[in-house]
Amino acid sequence: MNILITNDDGYKAKGLEVLVEIMKEFGQVTVIAPKHHQSGMSMAVSLGFKQIAYRTFGHTNPNPFAGSRHDEAIWSYVDATPASCVKFGLNTIFLDNFPDVVVSGINHGSNAATASCYSGTLGAAEEAALNGIPAIGVSLDTIHPEADFSAVKEYFPAIFKKLMDNYPRKYGVYYNVNFPNIPIKEIRGVRCGVQGMGRWVREFKHWDLDAYKKYGITPEMLGQSSNPKIEEGEELYMMVGDFQDDERNSDRADHRLVADGYVSIVPHNVDCTDNEQFEALLSKGFDTDFQ
Repeated sequence: MNILITNDDGYKAKGLEVLVEIMKEFGQVTVIAPKHHQSGMSMAVSLGFKQIAYRTFGHTNPNPFAGSRHDEAIWSYVDATPASCVKFGLNTIFLDNFPDVVVSGINHGSNAATASCYSGTLGAAEEAALNGIPAIGVSLDTIHPEADFSAVKEYFPAIFKKLMDNYPRKYGVYYNVNFPNIPIKEIRGVRCGVQGMGRWVREFKHWDLDAYKKYGITPEMLGQSSNPKIEEGEELYMMVGDFQDDERNSDRADHRLVADGYVSIVPHNVDCTDNEQFEALLSKGFDTDFQ
C-alpha cells in the first residue's frame, strides 16, 4: 500500500511523527507536509503564480521528536497549505500512480463539530477525496506540542484497517476521526458520529503574549512573532473564542462523543449539495426557461 501523509501543524509536529510510525506497518509512507503551521486553512490552495518552496529529506527524518533520524518513510515539505501539499504530491511524486490512501494528522487539537469546516487537516483529506482517493483525517483534542498520543497509537491502527476494509465505492467520501485527550484506560470505545452543530463566540480578544503559555505554545510555533511590528493606528487581536454548543445536537454529535470519552468517526463528503433542498427548489418551480 502506498500512503501519502500530510498535516496542518507543519513537518516538525510531533503528531506527524507519531502518525508516520503508525502507518509504516501498513505500507510505504511518503510525507509531504507544510513547511509552516497551517491550521484553519480548510481546503485553501496556494494559487496566483506564487513561488512555492519544496524540500526533500529523503529517508532522513527531520522531525525533532523522532527517536531515530532514519526510517523507511520518505520525508519532504512544501511551503504551502495542506491541500496544496496533497496537490503537489498528486502532480509530482504520484503523477503516474495515485497513492492508495491519504492520511492527514495527527492534528494537535480537535476537529470535531464545526471546527471541521475550518480544518486544514480535513482540507487535505478533502483534496484527496476530490481526486477519488480514500482519505482520513485524525486529530487529538489538545493543542499542546508535546501531547501524549498513546491512545492514537493504541487504537488508530485497528480503526484504519477497518475503514479501509470497508471503504465505500461512493465518490467523495473521507473520514474525520477524533480522539479525546484522556489516558488510554479511560477511553470508553469508538462511536460513529455526525458533525456536531455549534459556533464560536467572543472570538476576537486583544493580543496577549501570556495567553499562549497555558497551551504550552509560543507565537513562533504558529509562524508568528513574539514581538510583532504594527503600523500606526493598528491594534492587535487574537482569535481564541469559546465554543457554544447547539441544543439541537444529538448524543451522536462528534464533539459530544469525544467529551464523553469516545473516539468519534464521522463520514464527510466533498459534495455539499443539500439534496432535500434541491428537491424543494424543484417543487417550488425554480426551474425556468427564458425566451
